[in-house]
Amino acid sequence: MIDKIAPSVEAALADVSDGSTILVGGFGGAGVPEELIDALIAQGARDLTIVNNNAGNGEVGVAALLKAGRVRKIVCSYPRTADSYVFDALYRAGKIELDLVPQGTLSERMRAAGAGIGAFYTPTGYGTDLAKGKETRMIDGGGHVLEYPIRGDVALVKAERGDRWGNLVYRKSARNFGPTMASAAKCTIAQVYETVELGALDPECIVTPGIFVTRVVKVPRKKQAAQVRERAA
Repeated sequence: MIDKIAPSVEAALADVSDGSTILVGGFGGAGVPEELIDALIAQGARDLTIVNNNAGNGEVGVAALLKAGRVRKIVCSYPRTADSYVFDALYRAGKIELDLVPQGTLSERMRAAGAGIGAFYTPTGYGTDLAKGKETRMIDGGGHVLEYPIRGDVALVKAERGDRWGNLVYRKSARNFGPTMASAAKCTIAQVYETVELGALDPECIVTPGIFVTRVVKVPRKKQAAQVRERAA
């Protein structure tokens, strides 16, 4: 019987190794798998390469992982935001590497990994510093840059509901990079607020099919998030 439900976040992350490349979902504060990140900090893996939309906010989520000194390199599109002071301090001190990737290219590089595409050309970044050292060519009269897939050892994603086969549905903008990252990693770990019986998820609403998910772990919904929804209702 296929059962991908992990008993705890600690069990779900127990085999993450030093030096891993970890794809972390989230767009700003939406869809960030904070419980999994906190468990990863407690687990102790270090020398990590983190792939994320940004370099963390405040001192939670990815920023907490940076502050704990576990990250060697970050691959992201927006390393500097109003509250990215943890990353700023580490970068200025030369304690972390940065690979800056345009957002659309970042997503497409992960999608290419999941789709088995060896490389692709994109006009994004052509003629800029981001294209230095990369192969370029003219296609239909326009300059293009050759980009390669981003593959992860582990993907950490946040979904709303999941079943024991690993099928996932998301809540609104919390979906963001989750489906793409899930397809691009060897091991995808999804935190969900609710686990349901097989057949309870409408097949037409399943965004990430279980074939891309290795483990599902249920986490409690934060009181603050519940209060926000109550006010919105």
